Amino acid sequence: MRVFNRLIIVIVVLTSCKTTTHEKNEGLPYFNSAELTPEWISRGVPEYNNIHKIPNFEFINQEGDKITQESYDNKIYVADFFFTTCPGICPMLERNMSKLQDIFGNDDEVLLLSHSVTPLKDSVSVLKEYAKENGIISSKWNVVTGNKDHIYDIARNGYFADEDFVKTKDASAFIHTENFVLVDKEKRIRGVYNGTLAIEIERLVKHIKMLKRENNF
Repeated sequence: MRVFNRLIIVIVVLTSCKTTTHEKNEGLPYFNSAELTPEWISRGVPEYNNIHKIPNFEFINQEGDKITQESYDNKIYVADFFFTTCPGICPMLERNMSKLQDIFGNDDEVLLLSHSVTPLKDSVSVLKEYAKENGIISSKWNVVTGNKDHIYDIARNGYFADEDFVKTKDASAFIHTENFVLVDKEKRIRGVYNGTLAIEIERLVKHIKMLKRENNF
C-alpha cells in the first residue's frame, strides 16, 4: 500500500510539472466537456466564442440570501460539492477551502462556492451552523442549498464535477466528488483539482494568481 501511495504521488507531481510548463507558455486551458480534456483556445478563433460556460443558477446561502450568477459577476471563483454530515472526504475539502479563504481573504476578485448535495437535510439553519463551526466568512464563501435536481444538473452538466455520472449516466446516483473547479470571470472552467491533496491546492493557488494576471491584460 505504501508503494502504491508513493506511485500516486509521483504521478501527480509529474503531471503537475508537465502541465505547468505548458501553462507558462500558453496560459490556462479551457474545459468544454465532461471528459475534462484541457483545450488551449486563442482569442480570435471561431472556437473561442463557443467555450463552455457555467449556466445560470439560483440557490440560497447560509445567510438565507439568494445566490445567482450575478453574485459572481466579474469574479474568479472556486466551486465544490459537499454535505455537512459527510464523514469521509468533505472535512478535507472544507479544510482546503478554508486555506483558500485565508490566502485570498482580502482579495475581492476571488470568491468560493460550496453546494450541498443533500439539500433536503442541509437547510439554511444547518448551513448557518456549519459555517459558524468552520469559520466561513459569508462575504467570501457561499455555502448553498436549493433544489436537488438543479444542484445535481449543474454539478454534472455545468461544472463536470461528477466522474461517476460520465461513466454510468445514472441521474439518481449520489454525487460524491473531490473536485475543486476553477471558474474565470467569464464563467468558463479553467482548471479541475483534487480538493483533498495539498499539492493540488498549491497548484490551484498558482492558477488563481495566473488568472488574475490574465485579467490585467
